[in-house]
Amino acid sequence: MAAANKPQTNPGISLAGAVDLSSIKHQVQSEPGQAGGAPSAGGYVIDVTESTFQAVLQTSATYPVVLLLWISTDDRLFAMAKKLGDTVNAMKGQLQLARIDINAEPGIAQAFQIKGAPALFALIGGRPMPILEGLPSSEELTQITDTLLPQIVQLAQKAGVTGTAPYSGDPDADAGGEADEAEQVPPEHQQAHQLAADGDYAGAAEAYAQVLEANPNDTLAARERSKALLLARSGSADVREVRAAAADHPDDVEAQLAVADIDMIGGQIGDAFSRLLDFLAAGHKADLEPVRKRLLEYFVIPEPDDPRLRAARRRLSTLMY
Repeated sequence: MAAANKPQTNPGISLAGAVDLSSIKHQVQSEPGQAGGAPSAGGYVIDVTESTFQAVLQTSATYPVVLLLWISTDDRLFAMAKKLGDTVNAMKGQLQLARIDINAEPGIAQAFQIKGAPALFALIGGRPMPILEGLPSSEELTQITDTLLPQIVQLAQKAGVTGTAPYSGDPDADAGGEADEAEQVPPEHQQAHQLAADGDYAGAAEAYAQVLEANPNDTLAARERSKALLLARSGSADVREVRAAAADHPDDVEAQLAVADIDMIGGQIGDAFSRLLDFLAAGHKADLEPVRKRLLEYFVIPEPDDPRLRAARRRLSTLMY
């Protein structure tokens, strides 16, 4: 499954079921969660608008997201939405399902160049990867839930996107039961998690810092604080401009720090480490302190046994002396 700028279908998924947006035959009046209506959001399933979509793009650098572009009043899509939601909730935060009603948010549908609903994309590090456009058969939907969703998690982990999606409350019967307490966000993290989910990464970083003041050994808070700082600095940066500035100013530490941020957000952890370590090795020892601080911030993001982390720590120690 490779990233693409223009949505394409996954092999084996037909376009024949694409729903005509002008059709009203299957429209229902009930709200999601009401009798006769669509399955409600909750758990690890959220509803997204144009105003919150940028936050979803940014948080996909922390945990993988599956985007469902649908029509929340079209009863032909309810079974698909429910099965996707049940599967995602059963995965306990390994990924998030973000649902976008393209009737209410046509700008997003235009941005993804889809012809109708439903359409499904994976989102890792802000990069969309098409899964399908059109109604899948029951066999195809099972392939998505049983095979493709776990593959998305594996792909995200390889890219260094290993965080846990925030739990947004029990969606009652649609979630297939209550989440275990151990799987929920720790109470002391709730404020920070909510700020991050709302796209306030600077506020989330500050809230996680307060958690760490009370418990300096909270490794989860340290990791999520570093991710929040990263997204607050560079989550909305223009990638092309940042990379061009770094290429044009190879001796400018701020330009190199900025492009390293872009590498981290895109899941290119090894590239981010190497870029800053190579910068020091090229004779920029006067910039050691800002580079060291940024690397220490990055170092809490991967898993502790990540070989890239061990190698970067060793190299930094060598360059410091």
